[in-house]
Amino acid sequence: MTDSRYLEFLTPDNCALLLIDHQTGTMLGVQDIRLDQFRSNVLALANIGKVHNLPTVLTASYAEGPNGPLLPELFELFPDAPYIARPGWINAWEDPEFKAAVENTGRKKLIMAGVTTDVCLYFPVVSALAAGYDVYAVYDASGCWDMMSELTSCMRLAQAGAIVVNWAVIAAMLQWDWRRPVAEGTLKNVFGGHLPFYEWLASNQNFTKTQVAGTDEQ
Repeated sequence: MTDSRYLEFLTPDNCALLLIDHQTGTMLGVQDIRLDQFRSNVLALANIGKVHNLPTVLTASYAEGPNGPLLPELFELFPDAPYIARPGWINAWEDPEFKAAVENTGRKKLIMAGVTTDVCLYFPVVSALAAGYDVYAVYDASGCWDMMSELTSCMRLAQAGAIVVNWAVIAAMLQWDWRRPVAEGTLKNVFGGHLPFYEWLASNQNFTKTQVAGTDEQ
């Protein structure tokens, strides 16, 4: 029997965004994807959350140590979001303050990304699933030490019951219809800024429109 969770879609009103341990030190260890692309993916997901006004929770582990501070751009995007600086818990869900912040969102569908995928994402995803949440694990805004670790982590996440997706899938589900007003502004800017081919498509479209308009005027 098909799990009904896989037949449902995210909306801006039914989900929250959890960004876990995207720290300047830890991110240096991500080797399954180019670091510049990885950073772009993280910021793309964060911007999608910002565009749709998703309740967002930020957390970092042992930020005063080698893990380093959270990406400063995340604080800039979400200045009012709860930020939980965990002094010791590896599994963010074990931190009472983090868990309370998630519960306070009032949402039962969670979009989660973290560094690293095999630990800092996997642990709280499994805990959230056990607590009855539906979890969308964003693999390309998470990262691991090597490609095999990332692959097996995604397999384990799916086996546990998480819905494993990339950030563009999240964006498409939340947008749903390009005719919605948000599509003409900020969301298209997010796609253009983080998917180079999309920016080129938009430029090509604008050029074509200009050419057609010029022909019509003649």
